Amino acid sequence: MFGSLRTALGSVEDLAERDGSTSIRTPTTRAVVLVTVAVTVVTIALGKLTGTAVLLLGLLVFLPAFAAALCTPRQTALVSVWVSVLVIIPVALSGENLADRVTLALFALGFGVLAVYGSRLRIAREMALVSLRSTAAAMQRQILRPLPLLTDDVLVDGVYEPVQQDKLVGGDIYDVAATPWGTRVLIGDVQGKGLAAIGMAIEVVGAFREAAHREPTVTALIDSLEAAVVRHNGYAQQRGEPERFVTAVVLGVDSGAETQLVSCGHIPPYLLHDGVVAAVGAGTEHAPLGLADLVDEPRTVSWFTFPEGATLLLCTDGLTEARSSEGTFYPLEERLTGRNDITASRLTRSLVDDVHAYTAGAQQDDLAVLAVRRSPHRSSNASAPSHPGADPTT
Repeated sequence: MFGSLRTALGSVEDLAERDGSTSIRTPTTRAVVLVTVAVTVVTIALGKLTGTAVLLLGLLVFLPAFAAALCTPRQTALVSVWVSVLVIIPVALSGENLADRVTLALFALGFGVLAVYGSRLRIAREMALVSLRSTAAAMQRQILRPLPLLTDDVLVDGVYEPVQQDKLVGGDIYDVAATPWGTRVLIGDVQGKGLAAIGMAIEVVGAFREAAHREPTVTALIDSLEAAVVRHNGYAQQRGEPERFVTAVVLGVDSGAETQLVSCGHIPPYLLHDGVVAAVGAGTEHAPLGLADLVDEPRTVSWFTFPEGATLLLCTDGLTEARSSEGTFYPLEERLTGRNDITASRLTRSLVDDVHAYTAGAQQDDLAVLAVRRSPHRSSNASAPSHPGADPTT
């Protein structure tokens, strides 16, 4: 029987022992021993006081089941052997109720083997989940680059939280590209949720990364994103899936004092400077990506001053449309007041913490919040003209 215990451990258990300390949370062997001994002492003491030692020892048989749910296979085997010995000793020392005691001892041994095997299966399953999550994390780093991101023109920091925590990527997107014409910053939100929305998100991010380095103007970049969304919708239609649109904001920031903005149905950015909070580009929104054919007006660039020391806050509707328990929307502009003089990371983190408190932790949508500041490494010549190729469209 004890040979079966050793066989049940196997090579998977050894791997769990090595990897579990870093990837899978299990109690220490010291803690397992202390708890097991404590439970045993209490059980024996109660048995002496009540005169039902055999019945109470029977309860110890189920102790390996708890170990199987929390511990490594080796720790579970330790508990199983301990319980088996405690049950077998009374069989060897007493002839009373021998049949019952032998049955209990055999049950303890068999249950111990099953507990070790169950622990082995649990560890293997958890390791598989850890591996899958590690793969998903690597994919996320390729789809959405880890923040903060620094270029010669800007520092971008922020927080990204998909509503489904088991998915590291959602329908909200962002990216930053350092190009010969300055830095382009993208934030967007794909209509809908689920894997289909993630597919569209990947399509738009990929198109942005390619076109940002090819197109000299922001409007041409937007046209490339529009074409990518239309193309993806064409494929979706062939598969019988619904078409989707994408709201987005694209910024063009260079060494000049003026910054370019094109808003495609997205929430306008907020400029925080000298204690003032103001929406920029409000009222100049154009049709979301994928819906350009429904309107006659072409998308144009808005210009605004982005001074040194100022912060641009970009977000998705996971922030602005978050609701309290009373059903009221999160008052973003009001909550931005007084947050001018903190770092970009603290600004975005404090906003996300605040919205979690406002909604009592009930996150209703994907959430992306970016804070954009002039790079500390850039030239201080704020009056310099824009890079060649700045979009002349107004």
